[in-house]
Amino acid sequence: MQTLLNQFVYFGFFQSLLLLFIYGFSPKNRKRINGYMAFFIGVVSFGLIGKVLYTAGVGNYNFRLISLSELSALLFGPTIFLFTRSIVKRKSFSKQDLVHYLPALVYIIFVTVYFVIPDDTVIVERAKTGELMRVIYACHAVGLVVNIFYWMKGWQLLKAFGADAQNELSYEPQSNFLKNFLVITGICLAVWLGLLLTSFLGFDMLERNARPYIWLLLVLIILFITYYGMIAPQVLQLLPMGKPGVKKYTQSKLSASDLDRLKEQLESLMLEKKPYLNSKLLKAELAEMLGVNDPELARLLNENIGMNFFEYVNYYRIKEFVALAKTEKAQQLTFFGLAQEAGFHSKTTFNKSFKKLMGTSPSAYFNKNL
Repeated sequence: MQTLLNQFVYFGFFQSLLLLFIYGFSPKNRKRINGYMAFFIGVVSFGLIGKVLYTAGVGNYNFRLISLSELSALLFGPTIFLFTRSIVKRKSFSKQDLVHYLPALVYIIFVTVYFVIPDDTVIVERAKTGELMRVIYACHAVGLVVNIFYWMKGWQLLKAFGADAQNELSYEPQSNFLKNFLVITGICLAVWLGLLLTSFLGFDMLERNARPYIWLLLVLIILFITYYGMIAPQVLQLLPMGKPGVKKYTQSKLSASDLDRLKEQLESLMLEKKPYLNSKLLKAELAEMLGVNDPELARLLNENIGMNFFEYVNYYRIKEFVALAKTEKAQQLTFFGLAQEAGFHSKTTFNKSFKKLMGTSPSAYFNKNL
C-alpha cells in the first residue's frame, strides 16, 4: 500500500509540473485555465516537493520535508470557493480576494515557526511530553474547520446559481461537472473529519495512516479539474458570455396598466413568433423582441404573470408538445423527439417541466387522454 501511495505522490507532483509548464508556455491554454487553479497548482507543487523528497529518502527521512506539505493545507477551501465563484458569478480575481487566504498565511507562519525552524532536540522533547501530537491534531482540526467553511460557501453559491439561472435561461445549464467536483471534495473532507474524530476515540493510528491518502486525493481532484478545464473549457461556462447574473428591477417605472399591456403583447409574441422553439432562448433575447429591457421583463414575469423566465418559456413548450402529440408527426417521433421539436434542450428538463405543469408524466398523460 505504501508503494501505491508513493506512486500517487510522484504522479501528482509531475502532473502538477506539467500543468504549470503548459500554463506558463502556452498562451492558448493559458486563456482556458482558471487563474485560481493555476495559483493552487503552484502551491500544490511546492507541497508535493516535500513528499517527493521525503519518499526518496533525502535528508535521511527528515520530518521537516513532510511539514512543507502542510503549508498548503488551508489553501484548499478558499481556492475551491473562489474557483466556484469565478465560474458561477463570472468574477475575476481582485486584491480583496486575498483576505480569504489570511487564515492560510497565519497557518503557514505557525507551521514554519513550530515545526520547521526548531532543532531536533526541541522536537523530540515536545514529542515525549505529548505536546507535539496535541498541536498536530489541533492544526488538523483548524484546517478542517476552515476548509469545510469555504466548501460550504462554494456549495451555497452553486445552489443560488441554480435559482438565478431560471430567471435568465430557458434551459438548465450543464452544471453537473462543477456539482460533482464539489460533491467529491465534500466527501473527502467528510472522510477526513470522520478519521479525525476517530482519533479521539483511541484510533489515532487509523487517522494518521489514512491522512496522506485524503490529502493526495484532494490534490489529484484539483489537478484533474484544471486539466479538464483546458481540454474541455465549455464545462466551466455555465452562463452564455456577456449574460452574467440577475438584474434587479427596483428602479422600473412601469405602471400597472403598462404591465397589463406588455403582458398581452408578450402572449401575442409567444403565440405568433414562437420564440420558445429556440432551445437556448435567453431572457435578454426575449426582452429585445418585446422591446423592453431585462429588468422590465423580469418584473413583468415575476409580478404580473407569476412565473420566472424558465417556467414561462417551458409552459409554452409544453403546450406546443401537447399540440404536436396530436398530429401525424407523433407517429414518427419519440416523446423526447417531440419535446425537442417543441424547444426542449434536455430530456430531464422536459420530464420535470411536464410533470410540474400537468401533474403526471408524459406517458401517463397520453395513455389517459389519447
